[in-house]
Amino acid sequence: MRGADSVNRFTDQLFGHLRRIDQRRWAHAYVLGLLTTPGKKSMRRLAAAASDSPTASQALHQFINESPWDWTPVCDRLRHWTEGRVRPRAWTIAPVVLPKRGDKSCGVHRRFIPHTGRTVNCQIGTGLFMSTDAGDFPVGWSLLLPEAWAQGDLRERARIPDAAAARPESHVLRLVELLVGSSRHEPVPVVVDVDGYLDVRPLLHGLMRARRDFVVAVPDGLPLAPFTGARPVRAQPRAAVRMLGATAGPERPVRGLVRNQLVQLPFTRDEQRPRPFRLFAGPGTRANGLGRLWLTNIVDRPVGELMRYTDRTAAAGETVDRLERGFGLRDFEGRSFPGWHHHMTLVSAAFAFSRLTAASDEYEDLGLPAGWARENEFGRTMDLLSA
Repeated sequence: MRGADSVNRFTDQLFGHLRRIDQRRWAHAYVLGLLTTPGKKSMRRLAAAASDSPTASQALHQFINESPWDWTPVCDRLRHWTEGRVRPRAWTIAPVVLPKRGDKSCGVHRRFIPHTGRTVNCQIGTGLFMSTDAGDFPVGWSLLLPEAWAQGDLRERARIPDAAAARPESHVLRLVELLVGSSRHEPVPVVVDVDGYLDVRPLLHGLMRARRDFVVAVPDGLPLAPFTGARPVRAQPRAAVRMLGATAGPERPVRGLVRNQLVQLPFTRDEQRPRPFRLFAGPGTRANGLGRLWLTNIVDRPVGELMRYTDRTAAAGETVDRLERGFGLRDFEGRSFPGWHHHMTLVSAAFAFSRLTAASDEYEDLGLPAGWARENEFGRTMDLLSA
């Protein structure tokens, strides 16, 4: 089974550094189960795909929820493997909402979800996606922890490390530092759409400190001032939505009317030199005609090109839908903080293998049709493993 051998090689590249043989074996079993098990990816069904042993489910549960392996090096290896097959055009940070029953799962809480207009019981994660011409591929995850989970008994029960109690924005910036900073390709912008879930202000400042180009969705009320280059900022800051509402001279890119204006962030220290940013928004259904508001430090490119970066968030959303339908993104049954990150990392690995392996040179001799990489994930994987 050439296909099964390829899964072995793939998991060896990602998990070969794990010290214990049983860890490497169960990592392979979990990925294989995600690729070959139709329907719900419960621990019992994933274990059954790998072993007939009555204790397989317990052993797999132990590997995911209790085994102390670090998922960050695996994410870095997954990023490296993926970059060997596709080139990043942007790095996209987007939220994922995982509905939950009960109150035992790590980080679960009731929250208003902006895009649905409903309040649900859920976990909120943020994913870092490598946005490419072949689609968006998750390479890192961070679980948002409400204040109640960052301290006391809940934190101990879920085995949440001390460092995870910091502001959630810092964990997103750490993902960028660890994974984007190691990219083998030339730098590309970081696209962020977490408005309604995280505070964009520390994200903006963190990306500026890291000298990253960025395109960030911002709330209507973000205070901004017209860019003058003066030090300090003397203009009275106004809400971002009012800045664009008053601007004239929109540009018209390929699709629709875009309003934009050069702005600067209000500073409190006189010695800081203001930097120019471009605030822009495409057409929308609001009374003022505006769509989502975006802020970027890329001020030397046409605004139409900047609008294309904002489409990356929709592509990341499509990937999340695929992960939910075909790779068990919502099926994690554990309650620990490490377990959640283990599961999300393994789901990301299975997805990348499924979407990219068929296009690599090693599969040319299998006689797979050219459109194979865009067929149904489960059927495609079964065809490969039976080759």
